[in-house]
Amino acid sequence: MKALNLCAAGLLAGLAASANTGMPSDAIAADAQTIVEALKTVAGNPEGVRATFAKGQCVHGTYTPEPNAGRVTASKSFTQSWPVIGRFSVSGGNPKVADSSRTALRGLSIKILSGNDESHVLFENAPVHFAKTLDQMLGFLQARAPAADGKPDPARIAAFARDNPETARQAAFIKDELLPASYAGIVYWGVHVFTGINENGNKVPFKFKVQPRAGELTISDAEAANKPASFLVSELADRIKEGPATFDIIAILAEPNDRHDDVTVRWTNEDTHSMVTIGNVSITGLEPNDTCDQTIFDPGRLAVGINPPADEIFSARTTAYAISLGLRSK
Repeated sequence: MKALNLCAAGLLAGLAASANTGMPSDAIAADAQTIVEALKTVAGNPEGVRATFAKGQCVHGTYTPEPNAGRVTASKSFTQSWPVIGRFSVSGGNPKVADSSRTALRGLSIKILSGNDESHVLFENAPVHFAKTLDQMLGFLQARAPAADGKPDPARIAAFARDNPETARQAAFIKDELLPASYAGIVYWGVHVFTGINENGNKVPFKFKVQPRAGELTISDAEAANKPASFLVSELADRIKEGPATFDIIAILAEPNDRHDDVTVRWTNEDTHSMVTIGNVSITGLEPNDTCDQTIFDPGRLAVGINPPADEIFSARTTAYAISLGLRSK
């Protein structure tokens, strides 16, 4: 843990210098460690919480496969019924962010508890990520590091966006969406390209999409202004007293010319690609947050039958989440 603290101190100093002197973004090596520390810096270094998606609620439920699951993957996680531990969340490192935030993502993470060969999958309510490489992700965060007055420099943020236009796509998507009224009424995406090994042994590249059976449930900005800061959890608790919050797990199938390595772009005509519903997740109750907070949702943990994405951002996720767990557990 001492090594983590020393690295954190060095990164904080580097970020401060970068914010105040215009030092180039490659002055600090971009890796999982520096990304976690940069996320913490942008959030103001709150203790004992995740580096991002710090605010959340642990839940439990079940996964049930659909008959066509084997067309995409033969994984036992997705072709059999299992218990599920999940977590709904709001992005950013501030655990007190209001559920009405216009700039924050909403997330859903699930662990399909399929014996000693589990699958963990992370979703968010935007179909793209805000950076395609670790260097670009670190630069994005450096641009938002607090300056001498404790606030980010808007000119620095704007300059980075001009030089890296793809980093604005996620924010543009969220800006055009209505605010979610319920965790149970959000469409979530997996962003990365996974490869299923189907029942015939064939490789099937796909992206995850999670469709709420309740439909998309939204709220106006004016209505949200009168809601409590954590209304999404109380709404979910009330909703599942009446019955499970259920989501269809959908595979969006890749076409021959689709890219697999850039998470800042959607596929051409992605919404009209062939899709296969491989199963559904029913959330049946709230779970004590300690269940989720004492460990991680490890995106690299996938049962045989689904191969992990090859893009650079995904490759760093497992290490980054383990580092974040270590920092919040110290």
